[in-house]
Amino acid sequence: MHAYFDNAATTPLDPEVLDAMLPYLAQHYGNPSSLHGPGRQVRSAIEQARKMVAQLLNAAPSEITFTSGGTEADNYAIFGSVRTLGLKHAVTSPLEHHAVLHPLQALAKGGETELSYLRHDAQGRLDLGHLDELLASHPRSFVSLMHGNNEIGNLNDIVAIGEICARYDAIFHTDTVQTMGHYRHDVQQLQNHFLVGSAHKFHGPKGVGFLYRRGGVEVEPLIHGGSQERNVRSGTENVYGIVGLAKALEIACRDLDDHQRHVQRLKNRFIAQLQAGIEGVQFNGLSAEADQSLYTVLSVSLPPSSISEMLLFSLDINKVAASGGSACTSGAQLGSHVLEALGADPNRPTVRLSMSKLNTEAEVDYAAAQLIKLYEPVAARA
Repeated sequence: MHAYFDNAATTPLDPEVLDAMLPYLAQHYGNPSSLHGPGRQVRSAIEQARKMVAQLLNAAPSEITFTSGGTEADNYAIFGSVRTLGLKHAVTSPLEHHAVLHPLQALAKGGETELSYLRHDAQGRLDLGHLDELLASHPRSFVSLMHGNNEIGNLNDIVAIGEICARYDAIFHTDTVQTMGHYRHDVQQLQNHFLVGSAHKFHGPKGVGFLYRRGGVEVEPLIHGGSQERNVRSGTENVYGIVGLAKALEIACRDLDDHQRHVQRLKNRFIAQLQAGIEGVQFNGLSAEADQSLYTVLSVSLPPSSISEMLLFSLDINKVAASGGSACTSGAQLGSHVLEALGADPNRPTVRLSMSKLNTEAEVDYAAAQLIKLYEPVAARA
């Protein structure tokens, strides 16, 4: 058996999505900027995809811009907002994805904005009182706080964050890469100005994503050189990727409730088996709390042992695909900035098990058994 539990990194392509993409890989090859029939045909497909994404978010089609993925969408929102709107203060947290942290740190290093980091506790819960304090002293700031953490699974209350931002006229960007297609997003109920999606996180193709930009928020493009995407994002559109993204999001939202129940059962099964099989196992952040974390992500903190450095390799040898890491150690160049921010023990290795609708109970049982088996000889020698 091969058990794939790295879905937070990328998900398998849904067969329905592939079927939707195939005509645009083969028969419909026109450039969407061309005025002839083949060009108009694929332009129509892009606009239908835009309408579908907008409908699923309760947005206007004009508020959707297709990108190369979540990283580009995050960068567009960050650089565009700070530079175009002249925002001299930004707020984020140390737990954000590097697609958010690195652009903000680059802007701060260049003197274009001042950067503040939100406080959090040892489980990664954000201190929203601190956010209120920061915005009270720096109104009209740029705020970037993710919805679901890709490493530890914590869910942040983006409704409450949006309400705080609205009180101080702040621009609110939220990285929704891990929650798009897994939770419902209604932008009429949120007070965010930007959110993002990346197709390969919800069983779509790699290399395509989108940015939702609330109407009335005008920012300079990140990429120049053409008039594509309504003069917002230059470059010939990834037509078959865009078609695939829209189909994948349509399927994800259509089947969302069933998939949530199925995957949460798998996650609960993992937790129970690992707690029973490995003495001293812990879970990073809030990933073991069903109502406070992504149902797709379980961050497992394992006891220190002689197999720590070879843990992921050993799982791979036994046909279990997962990701992992540990807190950065003093002077080290590699490690998880999220675990380090939480003050995690750098001697305890972490395995992130991330699940999807395609995983089965048999795969959970197999992966858990392989992980437990790696620790059995260690326990026997202790």
